Amino acid sequence: MGKDHPHEFAAGDITVDEMYKLMIGSVVPRPIAWVSTRSAEGVLNLAPFSFFTIASRNPPTLLFSIGPGVDERQGTVKDTLVNIRETGEYVINVVPASLAASMQRSSAHVASEDNEFELAGVTPQPGICVRVPSVQESPIAFELTLDRIIPVGTDHVILGKVEHVQVDAEAYAGDYKIALENWQPLASLAGDYAMITPAFTL
Repeated sequence: MGKDHPHEFAAGDITVDEMYKLMIGSVVPRPIAWVSTRSAEGVLNLAPFSFFTIASRNPPTLLFSIGPGVDERQGTVKDTLVNIRETGEYVINVVPASLAASMQRSSAHVASEDNEFELAGVTPQPGICVRVPSVQESPIAFELTLDRIIPVGTDHVILGKVEHVQVDAEAYAGDYKIALENWQPLASLAGDYAMITPAFTL
């Protein structure tokens, strides 16, 4: 006999926000894409997104999703989406636990002309293959060119081709492997954050 499920939710019977809470509390832990972009006018933008994963190994493609503006920015398009549409390039920086506070500062709602690298207190490092800087303090940065933008309801899924990867010496284990224990990746939960416990093999 199957397991009892005392709480059942039909999508049509609950609100968008209620379903959202069920999803982000269940699909965990989620890695964080700390996305740096540059506007057509040259203003730097930096923002975290937790709907993030690998889309394809060949060509190497990463995926992240941008939701709609919320609170005072409801009805607007996020600067990250505007910039990627305009320039076709961006950088995804990984977020170690040591940069949690900086990452959180960059999630604040600020004017489009504000430099969020300065707000977060991190250093822009010039890109190798794109005109967008990475976060110098981040142990791993993926430089990407836009493949496509897919509207999905209220959100936009961004697919980008990896053009260049930069890995700090401490985060590199050799043989193209990453030493996770050396940089403690931060994971997003339902409003909270977590770190990875010691790994094990099955």
